[in-house]
Amino acid sequence: MTHLLLMLAIALQGAAGPRVLDTGDQSNMDDSRQAVVRTAGELDALWRLHAPDRPQPKVNFSSEMVIGVFMGSRPSAGFTVEILSVEEQGEATIVRYRETVPPRGGIAAQVITSAYQLVAVPRRTGDVRFEKQP
Repeated sequence: MTHLLLMLAIALQGAAGPRVLDTGDQSNMDDSRQAVVRTAGELDALWRLHAPDRPQPKVNFSSEMVIGVFMGSRPSAGFTVEILSVEEQGEATIVRYRETVPPRGGIAAQVITSAYQLVAVPRRTGDVRFEKQP
């Protein structure tokens, strides 16, 4: 039994979380949105809106899907978005993410930004729900 528990602990340590495909503050997406991409065609369409001047990341759609969170246009630097976790919950997939804003009264570059993050996760069917975390 102890051997089995040790093997399980080692396997869990090696379990990969979401694979970050692209993250930053200069997306061409002007509106905030969440995206679920399950095919190469869907990624092509999303990428043309997001970053048409850059090459797409490689995704194996037979085993992966892409999750994206876009904050949309913001008036200054200091905005970020991070996908914290992607978890199975019954038939659904729950995506927890956090948006960070610059502190009130802080100094930030006055430049339009559009924070985003795209990750690859194991492919699943069913609904995907996004939950913004505080």
